[in-house]
Amino acid sequence: MPEGHTLFRLARDIDAAFGGRRARVSSPQGRFAADAAALDGSVLLGAESAGKHLFVGFEGDRHVHVHLGLIGKFDVNQGAAGAPVGQVRLRLQNETAYADLRGATQCELVGPSRRAEILDKLGPDPLRPDADPERAWQRISRSPRSIGELLMDQAVLAGVGNVYRAEVLFRHRIDPLRPGRTLRRRQFDAIWSDLVDLLAEGVRTGRIDTVRAEHTPEAMGREPRVDDHGGEVYVYRRAGQPCHVCGATVRTAELAGRNSFWCPRCQPRFRSRAVG
Repeated sequence: MPEGHTLFRLARDIDAAFGGRRARVSSPQGRFAADAAALDGSVLLGAESAGKHLFVGFEGDRHVHVHLGLIGKFDVNQGAAGAPVGQVRLRLQNETAYADLRGATQCELVGPSRRAEILDKLGPDPLRPDADPERAWQRISRSPRSIGELLMDQAVLAGVGNVYRAEVLFRHRIDPLRPGRTLRRRQFDAIWSDLVDLLAEGVRTGRIDTVRAEHTPEAMGREPRVDDHGGEVYVYRRAGQPCHVCGATVRTAELAGRNSFWCPRCQPRFRSRAVG
């Protein structure tokens, strides 16, 4: 599933191609046809992301709310649009660009109240300047759920997916199964600050790179990672391989419905010091 940096880049690309101009809006597939017809010829004011959600704003305080889900794609292309390829739910088009949405789990036309309702249910997004990390800390610090589960909960912290979850916990030597309420504030602050930087780097490069300078392929004399997700990582999808830092075998197990990855030596199992 695309993580927050992907949606942020997508919003930026839509802004650049369509912002402030009238857009042709259609639904070649037909599932968004009535709403597309209502928007056709309107000025597209701009796009913004919030976590894994995208809002494309049109005049009249109307917004197309998109959630890509696991397989959705929203491709922005320069040049004249040709015949739609595949199941295109939504097409945006002007004289110089076109964008096709396929496979999304959500594509709906919403007004300001519904948009606000969706945003209110999300935790703070490390990429947004208006994000308040205190909201996430209050949820995490009181929860018996694991920190690995909490980081994937979009109501706690928006935009973090399976890759960033695994990698940020490794970078801070935290066991994914550690209860959220056992984290110290300084640990949470360090995680939040790191996510701000990592997601911003993802926006800049279009890929997820999480290894520090001393662990890059060049520094370690190892082969670059070959994976369809791209980017250099410590543990994500590296189960059974040696840890880049300590050499222990990276492990995996299901957590919150997704495979979690961790190093048992760098991220030792958490043991409470509380006396029962």
